[in-house]
Amino acid sequence: MRWDWLPSHLPFLIHGLGVTLLILIVSVVLGYILSIPIALAQVTGSWPTRMLAKAYCTYIRGTPLLMQIWLLYYGLGSLFPLIPGMREHAMWLIRMDAIYYGLISFTLSFAGYEAEIMRGAFLSVPRGELEAARSYGMTPFQVLRRVWLPSAVLKVIPTLTGEVIGQLKSTPLIFTIPVMDLMGATSKVRQDTYIVYEPLILLAIIYMVLTYIITRLFGRLEQLVPQRRS
Repeated sequence: MRWDWLPSHLPFLIHGLGVTLLILIVSVVLGYILSIPIALAQVTGSWPTRMLAKAYCTYIRGTPLLMQIWLLYYGLGSLFPLIPGMREHAMWLIRMDAIYYGLISFTLSFAGYEAEIMRGAFLSVPRGELEAARSYGMTPFQVLRRVWLPSAVLKVIPTLTGEVIGQLKSTPLIFTIPVMDLMGATSKVRQDTYIVYEPLILLAIIYMVLTYIITRLFGRLEQLVPQRRS
């Protein structure tokens, strides 16, 4: 096995790793935050709001992430040049950078999946807890902030490990648009060196290490967070 290519290509791989971690962290954090109002819309919203939120989750969960990425980048992105004055606007620079479309796609996808999980978590919170909070004179927002949301979040923490790992394993899809993530950097190394197996072995090791780190972090989080009983 040959590893003499690694020192010269290491900065390139580190850059790709940074892009992968950026996509993972941003999409998980923003996607989870976005999933909360989408879940609440399905649980407490009016009929039109519930239907819109449900339709969104159905679309996200029922279509491939790759298709969603392409629709945003090649579909929406191709419409920007048709807007009068767009080429002279500062937004044109954003339009030209594919990573923004990747971040939006991954964030919306994660939000769609997590919204369904949060919806189930909201519904599983005992009604007695909410009624007790209301009996203390709490407003609906206070009930949500102090009782309902914390209880729901605690219930989904054990499932987050698998969701985040699944998101990590989906990040190579961004290589299908002009974004050089870890998978893209590995493919570039293979093209430059004509070495097939060693870069892929290193890629597999990196993903396994990242998966181990995520598992340990969320395992530690589960130990730190107090357990609530229904």
